[in-house]
Amino acid sequence: MQELLEIKKMGRQSIPLEKKVSLVSTATVAGPKESLGPLTDYFDRRNSDNIIKENSFEKAEAHMLEESCFLSLGKVGLTPGDIDFFIAGDLLNQIISANICARKLAIPYFGIYGACSTLTEGMSLGTLLIEGGFAEHVLLGTSSHNSTAERQYRYPTEYGYQPPGYSQQTVTGAGAVVLGAGGKGPAVESITIGKVVDPGITDAFDLGSAMSAAAADTIYQHFMDTQRDPSYYDLILTGDLGAVGSKLTQEALANKKYHISSNYIDCGNLLYHSHQNTNAGGSGCATSALVFLGYIYHRMINNELKKVLLVTTGALHSPTTVMQGESIPAVAHALALEV
Repeated sequence: MQELLEIKKMGRQSIPLEKKVSLVSTATVAGPKESLGPLTDYFDRRNSDNIIKENSFEKAEAHMLEESCFLSLGKVGLTPGDIDFFIAGDLLNQIISANICARKLAIPYFGIYGACSTLTEGMSLGTLLIEGGFAEHVLLGTSSHNSTAERQYRYPTEYGYQPPGYSQQTVTGAGAVVLGAGGKGPAVESITIGKVVDPGITDAFDLGSAMSAAAADTIYQHFMDTQRDPSYYDLILTGDLGAVGSKLTQEALANKKYHISSNYIDCGNLLYHSHQNTNAGGSGCATSALVFLGYIYHRMINNELKKVLLVTTGALHSPTTVMQGESIPAVAHALALEV
C-alpha cells in the first residue's frame, strides 16, 4: 500500500491524474438576486422568488439542487440509471437538501459536508472513484440558500438585523456536474487536498478572514507539490472569500513569494453588481457552483481559458461552536483543470 501511495501522490498533498476524467456537463440554477447579477446569461435556470413554489425555503433549496442534477444529466442524454455514484452536500444540518435530492435520484450516494468547499471536495472524490476504476460516471451536486443558511447560522432574515460591512451574502442557487471517464470537456489534471487551518477568527460574520488562511495554505502547497508558479495558469479561482478574504489570501501568498494578482479572481466578487448591496460579496456552496459551473466552464469549453486552478474554501463551524466561543476552522481543496 505504501508503494502505491508513493506512485500516485505528488509531493505532500497532491494527486496527479493518470486517466482522463472530464467534466462532461454542468448545470446551474440561480436564485432571484443572483439572476439579476452580471453572470445571469450563464445560468441554466433563473428564479424570480426565493420560495420557488414550495412551502419552505429548505424545500426550495432541495428543489434547485434536484433541478440542476436533472439538467446536467439531460444535456448529455444520461439518466440517473447511467450514474454509478452521486456525491452531494450543502450547508444545512444533516445536509438535508442533498439527502432529499438523493432520495429523488435513487443513485448510490455519498453525502459529504465540506461547507463551501463542497464543490471541489466532491469533484475530488468523484475523480478518484473514476481514476481508480470504480465508476464510469459520477454526478456531483451542491447548493445553498440565503434564507436557509441565515436562519441556521446567524439570524432569520425577517429579523431585520444589520450585517457588518465585512460580511458576505449567502448565495441562493445550486449546481451540478457530471464527471466521466474520458470524453470531451475540461479534464482534471491534478488534485490538492487541503488541511484544516484555523487562524483564530470567532466572528461568524467574518468568514472571508476565517477561510483565507486555508486558501493560501492549499494554493501554496499546490505550487510546492507541482513545482509550478502562478503563471502556469490562465486563471486561479477561489470560491467564496469575497473582498476581504481574497485580499488576505493574496497578501499571504505574496509573503511566500507567490504573486497571483494578475490572474486571480474570487467567485464571491463576481456574482453580484456593486449596487446589489451584498457587502463583501457572495459566500455559500452555490457561489463557486454558479460561477465555475456556469461562467468559467463556458469559457473553458470555448477555449478562452485552458488551464484553471479552482480552489473552494469551507468554514467548518456550527451555531453551537460559535455560541460556545470556539474559533472557526477552515479547509480548502484545489483542482487543476485543463482543456
